[in-house]
Amino acid sequence: MPRLSVVVPVRRVRGSLRECLNSVLSQSFADFEIIGVADGSPDGSGQLLDEIAAGDPRVHAVHLAEPAGSDGRRTAGAERAKGDYLLFLEATHILLPGALQRIADRLRAAQDPDLLLFGHARTPFRGTPQPSRSLQLLKEMGGTEVCTLADRPELLGVAAVSWNRAVRREFHEAGQLSFAPGLYGDRTYALGTLTTAGSVAALPVPCVEHRQQRYVPELAEPEDTVRPVDVVEQFGELFGTLQGEPGFHAVHAPLFDLVAKELLETYTTVTRRRAYVRAVAAFHRDHRPREYRAPGGLAALRLRLLTGGRAARLRALDAALATRRGLLAVTPALRKRLARRLSPLHYRLQRLLPLNRKLAVYSAYWNRGVSCNPAAIQRKAAELAPHVRGVWVVSQKAAAELPPGIDHVVPGTRRYWAVMARATYFFSNVNFPNQVVKRRGQIHVMTHHGTPLKVMGVGQHWYPAAAQGLNFKDLLRRVDRWDLSLSSNPHSTECWASAYPSAVRHLETGYPRNDVLVDAEPERIRAVRESLSVRPGQRAVLYAPTFRDYERTFTSRLDLERVADALGEDTVLLVRAHYFHDDSGLATHPGIIDVSGHPWAEELYLAADALVTDYSSAMFDYANLDRPIVVHAPDWETYRAVRGVCFDLLSGAPGDTPGAVTRTTDELIRVFSDGTWDNEANRELRAAFRSRFCAFDDGRAAERVVRHVLLGEELLPVTPPAKRHQAAVLRQAHGTAPEGALSAAGRPSP
Repeated sequence: MPRLSVVVPVRRVRGSLRECLNSVLSQSFADFEIIGVADGSPDGSGQLLDEIAAGDPRVHAVHLAEPAGSDGRRTAGAERAKGDYLLFLEATHILLPGALQRIADRLRAAQDPDLLLFGHARTPFRGTPQPSRSLQLLKEMGGTEVCTLADRPELLGVAAVSWNRAVRREFHEAGQLSFAPGLYGDRTYALGTLTTAGSVAALPVPCVEHRQQRYVPELAEPEDTVRPVDVVEQFGELFGTLQGEPGFHAVHAPLFDLVAKELLETYTTVTRRRAYVRAVAAFHRDHRPREYRAPGGLAALRLRLLTGGRAARLRALDAALATRRGLLAVTPALRKRLARRLSPLHYRLQRLLPLNRKLAVYSAYWNRGVSCNPAAIQRKAAELAPHVRGVWVVSQKAAAELPPGIDHVVPGTRRYWAVMARATYFFSNVNFPNQVVKRRGQIHVMTHHGTPLKVMGVGQHWYPAAAQGLNFKDLLRRVDRWDLSLSSNPHSTECWASAYPSAVRHLETGYPRNDVLVDAEPERIRAVRESLSVRPGQRAVLYAPTFRDYERTFTSRLDLERVADALGEDTVLLVRAHYFHDDSGLATHPGIIDVSGHPWAEELYLAADALVTDYSSAMFDYANLDRPIVVHAPDWETYRAVRGVCFDLLSGAPGDTPGAVTRTTDELIRVFSDGTWDNEANRELRAAFRSRFCAFDDGRAAERVVRHVLLGEELLPVTPPAKRHQAAVLRQAHGTAPEGALSAAGRPSP
């Protein structure tokens, strides 16, 4: 039997669960088990739990048949625990290094107390860890004393939560205390165990990092929705249970004072205040100790009105206090009013009109033109939902280069504001501007524009070069407009959930722009190559490096002219600088074609026999074609340290590294000269990489999005990789089969 059982409730925690469990699995102390309890989390948290459990026998995945609420998940985990002590860890928090060893050592030194309270660090959202008040109280108690709450009533000041304590399992099972429903349903359990414990020890060091969340998923869960009146009743049930416990009289007054203050604070958040006031008054009547004295000052007056059932007088007092606060805040209010007047008047007037249910807005890459996932969605919408008219938002420069027939608007024009005010559907691979106001009924779909290798969203806070003055507050306001977020693989879903914390629903549809890579036929590939002036039989190598936030201009990490000379005229280099760079600055060379201005990256992928890239998301899309990928990474250590990454691209582990890795121009030349670029070892790496990052790209992503968003249909299931149509892969050069010789499966003949 393990010494410690760590119970982790799992629901809507896709973005944080892996880090949470890894913080336990990486502990130096090894005598523990993890019991993760999921109850049908709609964001795929349960599947992620299964994946982690399959890779480590210390993790046990429990799946409940019905949604059980936070209390049910904790209870189910405790019932299955086998350890001497129970620890309840929230999936949004982490255990700090060495925590379990310190807990085990303190339990042994205290001779197995009923309860061990340990410290925690509190990390505000987008902040740095800070010592908690609870930790300070535990330090004042010292690290050697074993006591009871009656001996140390100040322990009531330690946060009443389940995740800052180790509870002896036999003590837990013998007690009458249970978790209550609701977001804070562990408070009654925490207070009850502290009150009834026959021995309490303290560990005055931080063991848990309490990471405050911007968005609390449980607030959206019906089974976790508890009325404030119910909270009052929960406290009443707790006091009723404790009445007969030995020593309760000694702690009755301080415990009641703590609860009374909390109920007073809760009053300000209540909507049905009359019922709440009556419930609090009844609680005071039934459970107030004789010697209880209310605190002094304004708090005492408000508490007397609350406990006396004086709802009308309390409401009048609060109104007077609110008026006073409003007068003090008049200057900031005026500033906000002036700022609102800067919004286009036409836009405000248009927002008074009904939404147009047959109008969709599309945008890509900060209005640079028609491309990427939004373009693929619009093409499929024209086929499946022609009644929904699409309008593109493009810059003045991009508008001049659009092909005929593309309905579009330029930002700032009267029609732009009208379209933004009245459209129902919005598709973009980046955010719309701050000035855009999302109306009730409008649906925003964030399509993204790649699978993340680099750290994104709020994670950039820790990388100043990546943040570049990014206003995270504005970013999160924009994120709050999202209703749906597209993903092409489980890794992306997990990263998006962590990088952009919000109420957005993640759709694991695949990336619509990749449909063409899955469905491409030989004729299409030949046509693309011909349009790029790639000769028949010539090997085309696409070089597509990413943008570095700490550089201003395009800098090739390769001596491209030397590469072209070394590989000879049978190979042509297609060089594509990142779209943030206006000028690639490439020298003229017969073996180099500058494709930086080509509007469709997908066509370049189809044309290329191999991809050379550094840290660009191009590698994840290109992997759909099952063609060689070479990672040229001369500055990986710098990029990883300055930009931040989600996984180790150069680890060489299956699923991390897509193929050969080079560091110098000479190494790259050798890889393409001796056949390493497409040898058996790198084909195996590529297969594992495709399995991980092309999981949902089955050629029907755009159809999946259009049917679900525009037509209101259920999401189409993703076709398993083994049953997918394999895109025809032409052996353009350096192969034994003539061009176009394909096997029945669409692969080149051996």
